[in-house]
Amino acid sequence: MITLESIDKKYNLGQMTVTALDEVSLTIGEGEYVAIMGPSGSGKSTLLNIIGILDNPTGGRYLLEGHNITNLPDKERARIRNKHFGFVFQSFNLFPELSAMENVMLPMSYAGVSFSQRKARAAELLDWIGLSHRLHHLPTMMSGGEQQRVAIARALANEPDLILADEPTGNLPTEKGEEILQTLEDLNKQGVTIVMVTHNDAQARRAKRLIQLQDGKLHGEVA
Repeated sequence: MITLESIDKKYNLGQMTVTALDEVSLTIGEGEYVAIMGPSGSGKSTLLNIIGILDNPTGGRYLLEGHNITNLPDKERARIRNKHFGFVFQSFNLFPELSAMENVMLPMSYAGVSFSQRKARAAELLDWIGLSHRLHHLPTMMSGGEQQRVAIARALANEPDLILADEPTGNLPTEKGEEILQTLEDLNKQGVTIVMVTHNDAQARRAKRLIQLQDGKLHGEVA
């Protein structure tokens, strides 16, 4: 599904150049559950952002299903993101003025799905995630765990091939974090590819594949 070839990411900070990723080569197959782990500043989130084409590499090639998408125009990148990827962030990133249903409907509006279909799909996803009683509640009316489940439902709205999760349990107590991890594992069993960034060793080892980063370089995998 995804092939990264010698990916670099450098930032210019005044007269300094900071290397976030250094010659990273990686292949992720369809249906995998991959955890990316490493210390703070190791490049984990940068790598996830490049996989999700939220950021551009400064060197190397990115192939998605065999197609080179390294230097596409912004409009085409946005189309690919909306069609292929679902994102789950540590901070939930819900729109505070929108209800749970409206938050889940939003990605479908960008994809041109009709209002009635958006509404039905959002209700179905929120029911699956155990939040049918929260359809019309704002994020401020929900717990952190409930907000993250809404975020997962939103990530699934356009039936993506790949879910990218950046520290999805980072702002949650242990019990609620366990619920989120179980949901990701259930999705993977249904064939959805999962790539998760985490600093938690126990959570990382629940994935089928563990990739370790340090100082922007791959430092092997743990079987």
